[in-house]
Amino acid sequence: MTAAANALPAADREILGGSTRYQVVRSDESDPRDWMRDGPICPLLGQHHISHCGIMKAVPPFEIVRADQNGTFMLATLEGEGAILADGRWKRIRTGQACLLPPFVMNALKCLPGKPWSFAWVRYREERETRPIVSSSSPVTGSFQVAPLKAAIDGLHFECTGDNGAAALHHWSELVHHYVVRFAQPHTSDDRLWRVWQQVETELARPWSLDELAGIACLSGEHLRRLCRKELGRSPMQHLTHLRLQRARHLLSVSDDKVEVIARAVGFESVTTFSNTFRQWIGRRPSDFRR
Repeated sequence: MTAAANALPAADREILGGSTRYQVVRSDESDPRDWMRDGPICPLLGQHHISHCGIMKAVPPFEIVRADQNGTFMLATLEGEGAILADGRWKRIRTGQACLLPPFVMNALKCLPGKPWSFAWVRYREERETRPIVSSSSPVTGSFQVAPLKAAIDGLHFECTGDNGAAALHHWSELVHHYVVRFAQPHTSDDRLWRVWQQVETELARPWSLDELAGIACLSGEHLRRLCRKELGRSPMQHLTHLRLQRARHLLSVSDDKVEVIARAVGFESVTTFSNTFRQWIGRRPSDFRR
């Protein structure tokens, strides 16, 4: 993408465009946006803390920006490709790929110029103090069989607008959540990566190098880099930053520790570097996030 295309959004905005089509199912009436209001309600989604889910057939100039996404967000491309803001950068999400974003970060997605984009999405609502669906082994992007998730959302929407059968609604809502969790907690994740990130999470303040991370996995640095890219959609050092910032986000939410103390606790020697990195990845500076 060009430098202009990589520019980060400054504030909330919502441009659906006249040709974009969608279907959405909500857990309740709490979302006030106009395009959400006609979506049927399925309270069973709330048992999994799902705020809403749906299928979008987006056409340029489609773009949605949320400065403070208060829940995990998963998106999986059905056809075409689009762009989503992840780890402080715009990433392309193509057919057969999914993206998983943690809560309380800036969330933005948009069509690429001249390209329609069809995708399924599931949006959760979570509290700052609770453990999110995203874990140390969760990918930010990766391959995903989106057809079953689409079928579950289609089935849920059909039942909500028809007979509202309790058994069918339970079935479809459980499947929607199931496919998100399957992507977020992959059972096929390489055990060598699991060992690396399990140890790193206990020592986030340590100044880890790529060679040290590779040593835990008994791999070369380049092999570890390729494996992380394949499994997590990030380089090892990018994933280390992700884990540090998620711990920092939690500490800012549940403790009164000064920003300087939290920065050192998660491995940043410079408060300025911590603040700038937090702003790039999360969308706000730590002090603003705490407020």
